[in-house]
Amino acid sequence: MKGLSGKTAIVTGGSSGIGRACVERLCTEGVSVTFSGISDVGKATEAELTAKGYSVQFLQGDMADESFCHDLVEAAVEKWAGLDFLVNNAFSFISKGVDVTREDWDRVMHAGPVAYGTMAKHAARHMLKNGGAIVNISSISAHIAQPGRWTYNSAKGAVTQLTKCMAMDLAPKIRVNAVSPAWIWTKEVEKAAIGGRERWEPVWGNFHLLRRLGDTTECAGPVAFLLSDEASFITGADIYVDGGYLTMGSEGLGENSSFVGSF
Repeated sequence: MKGLSGKTAIVTGGSSGIGRACVERLCTEGVSVTFSGISDVGKATEAELTAKGYSVQFLQGDMADESFCHDLVEAAVEKWAGLDFLVNNAFSFISKGVDVTREDWDRVMHAGPVAYGTMAKHAARHMLKNGGAIVNISSISAHIAQPGRWTYNSAKGAVTQLTKCMAMDLAPKIRVNAVSPAWIWTKEVEKAAIGGRERWEPVWGNFHLLRRLGDTTECAGPVAFLLSDEASFITGADIYVDGGYLTMGSEGLGENSSFVGSF
């Protein structure tokens, strides 16, 4: 993609899942990437990608810690002598409803949209001079109601509005967009898949027009596109990487619907 090779990026939560797929895709496009992770799993990821010849840097820390957000940006700028792109991906997966505690709310917001905003604040100082792009990983959960998910859906909903506000305030030098995935096969999804993907994909796939779950690489491609010059006239947008999830209505795939015109 145009405008990626030779550039530098930060990907938060890049040790695994969608974040790792984004790191790898950007590396293949010739981008030097600094990525973060809350555990030391990222050390192995860094070693593996370095062995492949990619330029990567890993920092371990909690995105809810503002000082870590600051240090992550400064480390990337020092390592790569500049910063062009930011992918806000790390996010708390606390999903609670009426039983939610104040501590749960604090965690999901500070390790979610607050962290996104904090990273953008620190990154923008380095990106405003020469321009750049930011992609916020949102979710279909930002656009619909789901049972028992006050925390996660509210926090992702905040990302949708935050993306628009960022795009307005950082234009014209920095473009800001979001990507909203549906059910993507990650470790979080795998935890609920007792029996494996083969057993559950036909069930969960029925939530999507394409009748399957997405793969992390299918999120990384749109992220790379939004960072690239191919998307030079796109800002404030939200791309649904959802296999048709948000298009589907209450009649589902229509296979069990009975209405005028269906016979």
